Amino acid sequence: MIELEVALGERSYPIHIGSDSLRQATHWRSALRGRQVLVLSNSTVAPLYLERVLGGLDGLAHASLIIEDGEQHKTFANAGRVLDALARLGANRDATLIALGGGVIGDLGGFAAACWMRGIDFVQMPTTLLAMVDSSVGGKTGVNLAAGKNLAGAFHQPRAVVIDTSTLATLPEREFLAGLAEVVKYGAIGDTAFFAWLETHVDALLARDATALEAAIASSCRHKAGVVARDERELGERALLNFGHTFGHALEVEAGYGEILHGEAVAIGMRLAACLSSRLGLAASKDAERLQALLQRLKLPTRIPPGLQPHRLLERMRLDKKSVSGQLRLILWRGIGQAEVVGGVAESAIEEVLASD
Repeated sequence: MIELEVALGERSYPIHIGSDSLRQATHWRSALRGRQVLVLSNSTVAPLYLERVLGGLDGLAHASLIIEDGEQHKTFANAGRVLDALARLGANRDATLIALGGGVIGDLGGFAAACWMRGIDFVQMPTTLLAMVDSSVGGKTGVNLAAGKNLAGAFHQPRAVVIDTSTLATLPEREFLAGLAEVVKYGAIGDTAFFAWLETHVDALLARDATALEAAIASSCRHKAGVVARDERELGERALLNFGHTFGHALEVEAGYGEILHGEAVAIGMRLAACLSSRLGLAASKDAERLQALLQRLKLPTRIPPGLQPHRLLERMRLDKKSVSGQLRLILWRGIGQAEVVGGVAESAIEEVLASD
């Protein structure tokens, strides 16, 4: 078992990484401060892993709620269903919500936990690679709107993150590959050595080698935990974690939630951000080519799908949460490992990159 910590003073919390950790309740039971627990999961994950979690809740008043699987179900309506389930449980302020699933479940469950009685504990139990290395750590919660992804949300840190790497064995190939995009992101924005390590471990990662995956997950979580500890509310450095996301979120919304997976959109978005950086003279084009080559070796898309119009994508980008005073604020780079926040980029330059894809 690898144990990391997100250091936030009295709100610090552990990240447990290991095989079969869902069954090992001794590692996470101490995070449950009260006597009431609601487990939120989805229709894909629950049949596989819900019983493992419920087996660790002996002696507690507990219930479960299962929603449909997919990004299109991260809605206010389903957040309301979670709140209703907490009400049926009679949940007090010391109750805990466990989010068992991918990023949709983690975001939705965390958002509902932030709303119930103005905030109760929740524990992240991610079962997708993308959620393990990204959304489960850092306390960002939210739901989607028709206008954009995660436009309604709250910062609400979990009490613990329990990463059971054995759950990756049942993860569909497309979702597994999508998770690798967020792994690549950590090397792209600030760790050239990790980026190079990924380039030499492509085959092991694609084969889901346990040692390589555990190393990649631990490195990604360690990087994100450090960033969150230094900038919890995304006032500075944490914004760099959104490399590729302004483009990516626009792709997700414009295509229709669920048509393009989040990690796929981020992969395309990172290449677009790298290309824009080259076009603006911030970085050498060889860095964008190296990033594209790694993403393609990991079987990730790097081109905008046919039928998505550049001007429509730009409209979506204007609604991005990283915009300031109506101006787009993009995460670009000066080459691999050197991401930075760049404001005042001409929309014409952005549209040219979108149109040239």
